[in-house]
Amino acid sequence: MKYLIVGLGNIGDEYSDTRHNIGFTVLDTFASEAGVSFDDKRYGYVSRTKYKGRTLVLLKPSTFMNLSGNAVRYWLNKEKVSVENLLVIVDDL
Repeated sequence: MKYLIVGLGNIGDEYSDTRHNIGFTVLDTFASEAGVSFDDKRYGYVSRTKYKGRTLVLLKPSTFMNLSGNAVRYWLNKEKVSVENLLVIVDDL
């Protein structure tokens, strides 16, 4: 089973320590704990790891948050992940 985990955020230093980048922060922490790193790919930074026999594709879109749907759709299709196996981490309070 494969899952796509997307951490939303905005690119640029001015956003790096804001709540708008909590998705990036969560994925960075998760990737660090898993011992994996991100590669610069189409529409975002991507990493892969396994957890309990499941493949996890981690995505930090390289688009601004308002355009992140393009990146999510691309990676869902590319990795052949169903929407039911999509987790999006956002800063919505």
